[in-house]
Amino acid sequence: MNSFRTMLLLAALTALFMGVGYLIGGTGGMLLALVFAVATNAFAFWNSDKMVLRMHGAEPVTRASAPELWDVVAELAREAELPMPKVYLIRSDQPNAFATGRNPENAAVAATTGILQLLSREELAGVMAHELAHVKNRDTLTMTIAATVAGAISILAQFGFLLGASGDRERNPLGPLGVILAVIFAPLAAVLIQMTVSRTREYSADRLGAQIARDPLGLAAALRKISAYAGRIEMPSAERNPASAHMFIVNPLSGARMDGLFSTHPRPENRIAALEAMAAEMRGAAPGPVVGTGAAGPAARLRPSPIPSAGRRPGMR
Repeated sequence: MNSFRTMLLLAALTALFMGVGYLIGGTGGMLLALVFAVATNAFAFWNSDKMVLRMHGAEPVTRASAPELWDVVAELAREAELPMPKVYLIRSDQPNAFATGRNPENAAVAATTGILQLLSREELAGVMAHELAHVKNRDTLTMTIAATVAGAISILAQFGFLLGASGDRERNPLGPLGVILAVIFAPLAAVLIQMTVSRTREYSADRLGAQIARDPLGLAAALRKISAYAGRIEMPSAERNPASAHMFIVNPLSGARMDGLFSTHPRPENRIAALEAMAAEMRGAAPGPVVGTGAAGPAARLRPSPIPSAGRRPGMR
């Protein structure tokens, strides 16, 4: 199903490229856009993960440089029966995280310094398990391609504005109107791309992630904290690259926190309620505490965080 969804996304992106090309340059522009679309899709398949990590200044880390994050990811990857992904750190005060990579063998997870300072080890395990669930579900290919190609569509429209402003109807059948429509259409197309990556994947990743960590309440507590802080702390790299916003566990952009038509994320309250209901189901099916309350699951076996309390923002643990 995920492979089919990826194929539909690529087909939709190709059609969007061709539509913008036609508005700018007629039939010739449409053919050039088709070539550009094929090349961009191929490039995105192999390189979009690297580009997204570069967009946010993600730095690769090892167990020696970030033992807390590394241990959490390694333990959960074993639990999920996944290859150990590459681990990256983003130097941002906003608490957030995302996963990327075209398949589990080439996956990477990235977390901000803000999330390491904010969350307990059980909550951090819940977040990283959510990201590994995206890897296991193979959502990451769709997400990274969408982020890369959405930016490319905007570039195509801007390039067309420079070349098509003459209004030559032999080249541009709609004249200046076609160029204006293309420039307006490009950002809307980027939103459409994010919408095609269904918001239901977040619920699916929440559920699978909670199963991997064996602690729905850990992820629920993490979402409650992250959503509260992310809305008040700006993430400059996300503001510069809004097409990548749908990749994060919560929306990294200022505002836009509703479950409306153009939202790329479900409301945090809805996700938390689903996780709490899942925890209740787990308690009913298998009596005994879940990971967050002391069971010997992956998160419980992690050592306490080495991050000192000095310098943390008020209210952080």
